[in-house]
Amino acid sequence: MLHDWSVQLEARPAASARMRWLSPLAAVSLTLACSLLLFAALGKDPVAGFTVFFINPLKDGYALSELLLKAAPLMLIATGLAIGYRANIWNIGAEGQFIAGAIAATGAALAAGEQPGPCMWVVMMVAGALGGMAWGALPALLRTRCNANEILVTLMMVYIAQLVASWLVHGPWKNPEGFNFPQTRLFADGELLPILVDGTRLNAALPVALTVLAAGYVFMERSFYGFQMRVAGEAEAAARYAGFSAHGAVWAGMLAGGGMAGIAGMAEVAGPMGQLTESISSGYGFAAIIVAFVGRLHPLGIALASLLMALLFLGGEQAQQFINLPASISKVFQGMLLFFLLGADLFIAYRLRIVRGATPGGRIWKTC
Repeated sequence: MLHDWSVQLEARPAASARMRWLSPLAAVSLTLACSLLLFAALGKDPVAGFTVFFINPLKDGYALSELLLKAAPLMLIATGLAIGYRANIWNIGAEGQFIAGAIAATGAALAAGEQPGPCMWVVMMVAGALGGMAWGALPALLRTRCNANEILVTLMMVYIAQLVASWLVHGPWKNPEGFNFPQTRLFADGELLPILVDGTRLNAALPVALTVLAAGYVFMERSFYGFQMRVAGEAEAAARYAGFSAHGAVWAGMLAGGGMAGIAGMAEVAGPMGQLTESISSGYGFAAIIVAFVGRLHPLGIALASLLMALLFLGGEQAQQFINLPASISKVFQGMLLFFLLGADLFIAYRLRIVRGATPGGRIWKTC
């Protein structure tokens, strides 16, 4: 008689609420641990690489202001996406809606002339929100009228938005005094977001993002319509039986995601950039998808995940400057974070069970 044991993946009787929140923490921990191995594989001192990537962006007040500056657009976009994702509305094109918002805000600024009013940035923010919503409305229309897959439509529209922005800065909106660079004129003071802390670039996008997080919490967790959207996502048949509008959920999810991404696009052109350029596509729209899921589609989790993702953006810049690694290293860490999150999420619905067994004649059968 031989004895042996095996590890078996077993379905849980019910999804684990504890693992639902432990999963992001496990993903973050594994990402940080694997960063040491990655730096070593790239021929860098692991401790020095870890310090440059994860510690230097937090070393002083200015560094923290840059962290908050990067986190604000991620908070905005991820909150809008979370509203749709809760209802199984898969908006993957927030990057295109971000660009559309930047274009619309720039159009409002250029239409105002070179001497706009002192609070023109408020008008630009409204224009940015409307531009992002318009870019999200087309996938919603195609989904509700033609049953088109919103994942494919929103993703393809990202490239259309990029090409439209490129055409504008190379053509009708090109600054004639810009030394032939593809960019618009610099925005006037009244078109720029107010600076919150002197000597830094931190601007009014942060309080706007925090307000959106609070409004998102009220909508998703405390409103009846948010409850309807959550039911539509978790039990579509029950939502239909209760008379909840599936088409209404699609429109709400797409417009919320597009509007928030559009405001983030406006914050970029009226904030750190100060103009529309060909490089407006910053990757915030795609990174916010990871932020939404790491944050468990909850506003508080999104706030914390936005800070983490902003740290990865800044860490990539620091790694490029101090240890001669490409800035794209931050995308590697974003991918690792998502990979580990997906792996850890498996244990929300399943658990590992150690099975001990014995069979006559020494043959051991294992189930994995």
